[in-house]
Amino acid sequence: MKTYRNSPSGTVDRARELRRSSTEAEKKLWRELRRVFPAATFRRQSPVGPFFADFLSFKHKLIVEVDGGQHDEHRHADARRTAFLEGEGFQVIRFWNDDVLQNADGVLQVIASHLQADGGE
Repeated sequence: MKTYRNSPSGTVDRARELRRSSTEAEKKLWRELRRVFPAATFRRQSPVGPFFADFLSFKHKLIVEVDGGQHDEHRHADARRTAFLEGEGFQVIRFWNDDVLQNADGVLQVIASHLQADGGE
Protein backbone atom coordinates (compact mmCIF):
# COMPACT_ATOMS: atom_id res chain seq x y z
CA MET A 1 0.00 0.00 0.00
CA LYS A 2 1.27 3.45 -0.86
CA THR A 3 1.65 6.07 1.82
CA TYR A 4 0.99 9.74 1.22
CA ARG A 5 2.73 11.27 4.21
CA ASN A 6 5.73 12.60 2.27
CA SER A 7 3.77 14.99 0.12
CA PRO A 8 5.29 17.73 -2.03
CA SER A 9 6.19 21.05 -0.46
CA GLY A 10 3.22 23.34 0.03
CA THR A 11 0.78 20.46 0.36
CA VAL A 12 0.25 20.93 4.09
CA ASP A 13 -0.40 24.64 3.60
CA ARG A 14 -2.85 23.93 0.78
CA ALA A 15 -4.69 21.35 2.91
CA ARG A 16 -4.98 23.88 5.75
CA GLU A 17 -6.32 26.47 3.33
CA LEU A 18 -8.92 24.03 2.01
CA ARG A 19 -9.99 23.14 5.56
CA ARG A 20 -10.37 26.82 6.46
CA SER A 21 -12.51 27.47 3.37
CA SER A 22 -14.81 24.46 3.80
CA THR A 23 -18.42 24.78 2.68
CA GLU A 24 -21.24 24.53 5.21
CA ALA A 25 -21.98 21.04 3.87
CA GLU A 26 -18.36 19.96 4.40
CA LYS A 27 -18.35 21.38 7.93
CA LYS A 28 -21.58 19.58 8.76
CA LEU A 29 -20.40 16.26 7.32
CA TRP A 30 -17.08 16.53 9.17
CA ARG A 31 -18.90 16.96 12.49
CA GLU A 32 -21.16 14.00 11.71
CA LEU A 33 -18.35 11.71 10.54
CA ARG A 34 -16.42 12.32 13.76
CA ARG A 35 -19.54 11.81 15.89
CA VAL A 36 -21.03 8.76 14.15
CA PHE A 37 -17.91 6.95 12.86
CA PRO A 38 -15.03 7.81 15.23
CA ALA A 39 -13.30 4.46 14.67
CA ALA A 40 -13.09 5.06 10.91
CA THR A 41 -10.59 7.88 11.62
CA PHE A 42 -11.56 10.12 8.72
CA ARG A 43 -9.19 12.93 7.75
CA ARG A 44 -10.24 16.11 5.96
CA GLN A 45 -8.61 17.51 2.84
CA SER A 46 -6.02 14.77 2.82
CA PRO A 47 -3.60 14.63 -0.13
CA VAL A 48 -3.69 11.60 -2.40
CA GLY A 49 -1.30 12.03 -5.30
CA PRO A 50 -2.06 15.37 -6.96
CA PHE A 51 -5.53 15.57 -5.37
CA PHE A 52 -7.04 16.40 -1.99
CA ALA A 53 -9.76 14.07 -0.74
CA ASP A 54 -12.55 15.89 1.10
CA PHE A 55 -12.79 13.07 3.66
CA LEU A 56 -10.55 10.03 3.67
CA SER A 57 -10.40 6.92 5.83
CA PHE A 58 -7.11 5.13 5.18
CA LYS A 59 -8.34 2.34 7.45
CA HIS A 60 -11.25 1.59 5.11
CA LYS A 61 -9.69 2.90 1.86
CA LEU A 62 -12.79 5.10 1.52
CA ILE A 63 -13.00 8.65 0.19
CA VAL A 64 -16.13 10.75 0.61
CA GLU A 65 -16.44 13.77 -1.68
CA VAL A 66 -18.93 16.62 -1.25
CA ASP A 67 -19.62 18.43 -4.50
CA GLY A 68 -21.14 21.87 -4.96
CA GLY A 69 -23.13 23.04 -7.96
CA GLN A 70 -19.96 23.98 -9.83
CA HIS A 71 -19.04 20.31 -10.06
CA ASP A 72 -21.86 19.67 -12.51
CA GLU A 73 -19.79 21.63 -15.03
CA HIS A 74 -16.65 19.60 -14.24
CA ARG A 75 -17.88 16.04 -14.69
CA HIS A 76 -14.96 15.01 -16.90
CA ALA A 77 -12.37 16.30 -14.44
CA ASP A 78 -14.24 14.59 -11.60
CA ALA A 79 -14.29 11.34 -13.59
CA ARG A 80 -10.50 11.52 -14.12
CA ARG A 81 -9.99 12.32 -10.44
CA THR A 82 -12.20 9.41 -9.36
CA ALA A 83 -10.40 7.06 -11.77
CA PHE A 84 -7.04 8.08 -10.29
CA LEU A 85 -8.24 7.63 -6.69
CA GLU A 86 -9.80 4.26 -7.49
CA GLY A 87 -6.56 3.27 -9.22
CA GLU A 88 -4.81 3.99 -5.92
CA GLY A 89 -7.12 1.46 -4.25
CA PHE A 90 -9.71 3.81 -2.76
CA GLN A 91 -13.46 3.54 -3.06
CA VAL A 92 -14.94 6.97 -3.83
CA ILE A 93 -18.48 8.04 -2.99
CA ARG A 94 -19.87 11.46 -3.86
CA PHE A 95 -22.69 13.57 -2.47
CA TRP A 96 -24.05 16.97 -3.45
CA ASN A 97 -23.90 19.79 -0.88
CA ASP A 98 -27.72 19.78 -0.77
CA ASP A 99 -27.76 16.06 0.07
CA VAL A 100 -25.57 16.68 3.12
CA LEU A 101 -27.48 19.76 4.24
CA GLN A 102 -30.99 18.41 3.70
CA ASN A 103 -30.59 14.66 4.20
CA ALA A 104 -27.59 14.09 6.45
CA ASP A 105 -29.10 10.91 7.90
CA GLY A 106 -29.42 9.41 4.42
CA VAL A 107 -25.83 10.38 3.58
CA LEU A 108 -24.61 8.78 6.81
CA GLN A 109 -26.55 5.59 6.02
CA VAL A 110 -24.82 5.32 2.64
CA ILE A 111 -21.42 5.86 4.27
CA ALA A 112 -22.27 3.29 6.97
CA SER A 113 -23.14 0.71 4.31
CA HIS A 114 -19.73 1.23 2.66
CA LEU A 115 -17.93 0.96 5.99
CA GLN A 116 -19.87 -2.20 6.91
CA ALA A 117 -19.16 -3.74 3.52
CA ASP A 118 -15.48 -3.25 4.35
CA GLY A 119 -15.97 -5.02 7.67
CA GLY A 120 -15.82 -1.89 9.79
CA GLU A 121 -18.01 0.23 12.05
